[in-house]
Amino acid sequence: MESEAFGEETGPVADATGPRRSRPLRGLRIVEISTYVATPLSGMTLAQLGADVIRIEPVGGAPDRTRWPLAESGTSLYWSGLNKGKRAIEVDLSSERGRRLVADLVVSGGRRGGIVVTNSARHPELTFEALRERRPDVIHVLLTGRRNGETAVDYTVQAATGFPLLTGPEEAAQPVNSVVPAWDLAAGLYVTVGLLAAERHRLLTGEGQQVRVALEDVALATAGNLGYLAEAQLSGTPRERCGNYVYGTFGRDFATADGGRLMVVALTARHWQDLLAATGLTEVVAALAAALGVDFAEESVRHRHRKLLGDLLAGWFGTRTRAEAESALRATRVLWSAYRSFAELAALLPESPLMGKVTQPGVGEHWAPGSPVVLDGEQALPEMSPRVGEHTGEVLRAELGLSAAELAKLRENGVIGDPDGHQRDRDPRTREADHP
Repeated sequence: MESEAFGEETGPVADATGPRRSRPLRGLRIVEISTYVATPLSGMTLAQLGADVIRIEPVGGAPDRTRWPLAESGTSLYWSGLNKGKRAIEVDLSSERGRRLVADLVVSGGRRGGIVVTNSARHPELTFEALRERRPDVIHVLLTGRRNGETAVDYTVQAATGFPLLTGPEEAAQPVNSVVPAWDLAAGLYVTVGLLAAERHRLLTGEGQQVRVALEDVALATAGNLGYLAEAQLSGTPRERCGNYVYGTFGRDFATADGGRLMVVALTARHWQDLLAATGLTEVVAALAAALGVDFAEESVRHRHRKLLGDLLAGWFGTRTRAEAESALRATRVLWSAYRSFAELAALLPESPLMGKVTQPGVGEHWAPGSPVVLDGEQALPEMSPRVGEHTGEVLRAELGLSAAELAKLRENGVIGDPDGHQRDRDPRTREADHP
């Protein structure tokens, strides 16, 4: 079945063993034309699962290659983090010849090719309609800001969808945006799911299709799926900020005597009982419940009286060190964690099975995440991100059959960047395994 799906050039994969099990998408070839977070994340997610992802960049590199944070050399740590394991080519997309070259790459590749993921619809040769004329089974995945094609970014989508008005301290008067680009991240994964669904459809029917995901739709869908929009429609009382309290149950942060801080959540009645037992407040809270005529075993009741209960618990945490509080909580089923800075977290990375060492040009050796997806006990380890134009010659020779003379002419005319100036020294056995 697998060799039928990917074409004769890929060979069977059902007998894959060892680390190849963690690369179930080997044999797929995806052209990525994108910038910033969502679509690069989609491409990297697919690459970590074994797809051959070829990233198209303008000559000199895409604008997000300089986005902060930066290494001392000026290399973007942000870009390097979102583009691991891809191949990269430089093409002048402002020229018709450059766009035709990329279109040639999209529609080539036999059964393993014919897939493009992008966040741009401005190039006429690279639209779904134009590519479908050349290859009827093409899969064209497009991320837009809004469903009507208008532009938007995570920060503007945040502003438009209500969440910043619920984020931040209770007393805050102004909206507070999240520093985590949640809608970019969710959109990138929706793009990935949509692409794989379309590829599955093509596998079963031979038909290609366009997949569209709008960043704003992702945020609206999430607000609806989590009940925020239904609440706004059906409730006469708008939801208010509650700071670090967890809405609808009991959870909040607590300071310890030595300046530490922990987040503690009691979702269930068992969690709540364990928290009271660990802090010695069982009898006190029972007396309080009797006086109020309530049952704190119900999470809605715990939330309604969260400030009163929180003050009782804050007194206990405030007279213990962080280590003492952690020791008491560790013996329970309560959900908790100490707050850590990124620097504290970085010191723990060598202990994480997710992480592997990568030596990135311009950055140096550091710990970087592999795929969070663990398949049959295996996960893909992190790879380097490509340098500008690193694989230009390699890709155009192997995928389009261009000769050295043709590549030289394209380079001379400014259609492509230097095809051989940044070749990565890779084990050819790995190349063969990763890109059959």
